[in-house]
Amino acid sequence: MQSLLLPPDFSPSLPVWVLAKGQEQGHLPETARAWIAATGFEPSAGRVLAVPGPGGTLLGAVFGVGAEDAKSRDPFLAANLARDLPAGDYRFEGALPDARLAIVGFLLGSYRFDRYRKPEIKTVKFAVPSGVDVAEVVRIAEGVRLARDLVNTPSNDMGPEELESAAQELAGRHEARCSVVRGEELARDFPLIHAVGVSSPRAPRLLDLTWGNESHPRVTIVGKGVCFDTGGLDIKPSSAMLIMKKDMGGAANALGLAHMLMDADLPIRLRVLIPAVENAVSGRSFRPGDVFRSRKGITVEIGNTDAEGRLVLADALALADEEEPDLLIDLATLTGAARVALGPEVPPVFSDDDAFADDIVRTGLAENDPVWRLPLWRNYEKMIASKVADVNNAGTGGHAGSITAALFLRKFVEKAKTYAHFDIFAWTPSARPGRPEGGEAHAIRAIYAYLKARHGS
Repeated sequence: MQSLLLPPDFSPSLPVWVLAKGQEQGHLPETARAWIAATGFEPSAGRVLAVPGPGGTLLGAVFGVGAEDAKSRDPFLAANLARDLPAGDYRFEGALPDARLAIVGFLLGSYRFDRYRKPEIKTVKFAVPSGVDVAEVVRIAEGVRLARDLVNTPSNDMGPEELESAAQELAGRHEARCSVVRGEELARDFPLIHAVGVSSPRAPRLLDLTWGNESHPRVTIVGKGVCFDTGGLDIKPSSAMLIMKKDMGGAANALGLAHMLMDADLPIRLRVLIPAVENAVSGRSFRPGDVFRSRKGITVEIGNTDAEGRLVLADALALADEEEPDLLIDLATLTGAARVALGPEVPPVFSDDDAFADDIVRTGLAENDPVWRLPLWRNYEKMIASKVADVNNAGTGGHAGSITAALFLRKFVEKAKTYAHFDIFAWTPSARPGRPEGGEAHAIRAIYAYLKARHGS
């Protein structure tokens, strides 16, 4: 299934009449009004009614957007049009609550992960409403689709090597450079990444993508790339492993965001760091109680081998911090505690920069890509104290798990002007408009919009 865009003045298209609940129907033709009365159609949010014409043709469709005074209305409702309309060319008639987000939702509404099954053959096209930047909405949809595809790919086809290939392909598309650290160099310079990944026959590595002019503001994105997480020797129960292919969701989202930024040609110097590993179980697995010296020199006691994501991020963040970026962001499927606190739809963001935190929360709400700030509560650092090392990778007491993970990561960043950690889910457990069940892009549309507002022309 495809959703595509047509020029604004594409005349052969069929009308889709936008109708709010309780709204007068004067902008609809008599045939459509009669059909609404005959079927008892209520224009509830996201409902679609096909209106028949003479001889079995399609005259158009009515698109319900719910009550005009509704306290909340999903801007992605137009995603239902990609699903519910028959193949054809269409145009909106009537006022959309937010035309730009409606088109983004429409483009995302046709997403299907069909790598392993026969694709659904249907193409729905919409003329772009006036004022909507086609290139902008397309690049956003492409970035989201890239992130979703990478997350949805099962781990047997998405290990560290395949994640490297995805990064190299993206780099080639945008004339960026992508170098890779592996083997003895990885073990020497990035001991935490090596410790987590050495247990797998699929070798760990660090991907380093760079793009843009060195003189431009430095923006660095670190994405957690744990291609599958068994939990290591502190092994997960089988039920907790069922969607662990998504544990590289931070890396997938980092690449999706990188596509948006490079395609928009923002005047930034972009760097993307991805520690790509598999947390497997073997005779080489790292153990509870082991102590490792990180790239930064901080020693880390292993309290739990299932808290591996913060270990690989720590080494990558230390590298990123060395060049003093203007903005350093990490994206990671890090803790179940974040889901307990905010659920599957709203990722927490942690930052010491009040202005950044306020801006990204506000931008996320405007982009229908919400994030919410949680505190870097320093008093909880005692929960990750160690008696034998500088820090323990797993908090004690069972409280504030997302905060203690963020505090752990914060220890590895000193020089970046602004640092933010996003604890994303990268998964949609139940389908909603524009968000099918499965791999998801979380926070990257908000981050992209923030960076474009800050650095765009």
